[in-house]
Amino acid sequence: MAGHEGRHVCLGVVVGAHGVRGAVRVKSFTADPADVAAYGPVSTEDGARTWPIRRIGTAKGVVLCHLDGVTDRDTAEALKGVRLCVPRAALPQSDGEDGEFYHADLIGLRVEREDGTPVGTVRAVYDFGAGDMLEVSPQDGGRGALVPFTRAAVPVVDLDGARVVVADGPGLLDADASAAGDTEAAPEHANG
Repeated sequence: MAGHEGRHVCLGVVVGAHGVRGAVRVKSFTADPADVAAYGPVSTEDGARTWPIRRIGTAKGVVLCHLDGVTDRDTAEALKGVRLCVPRAALPQSDGEDGEFYHADLIGLRVEREDGTPVGTVRAVYDFGAGDMLEVSPQDGGRGALVPFTRAAVPVVDLDGARVVVADGPGLLDADASAAGDTEAAPEHANG
């Protein structure tokens, strides 16, 4: 997959120490929380530090792990907040056939309308609890937009072509339409 070789994917974040021998509690971002330790050594986001990682158990919604070289509680506690990453290449390929994609594969893709008109790029992917949202940065430098990452709103994800297609639905990537909708609703609300 061109363009993704240098990217890192965050598998989890250290949320604290566990015990006195240097174990860390990790909030896992992987589909199966235990997989936080399944893809080889982890590193900080900037790559400055790397540790071989071993899962040693689970407790209260976190995965307990040992990072090589972390041997006491103080060192483990000092890692609180550190995001644990692996190179994108360490993860299995996702063909998207099941509708699942790695966020790292979506970020940076070109965003187009159904007629091929360029709109911008995917800047980030968020999950606010009701499903993933793509943050689209417009190519004209204007205000960004959030688009629901559903098949209806984003019918095409073409990783090989480095693009996603956003449906021509009301309010999707159309700031004028949503602003007009808000303006029209305001008088009714004020009179109600």
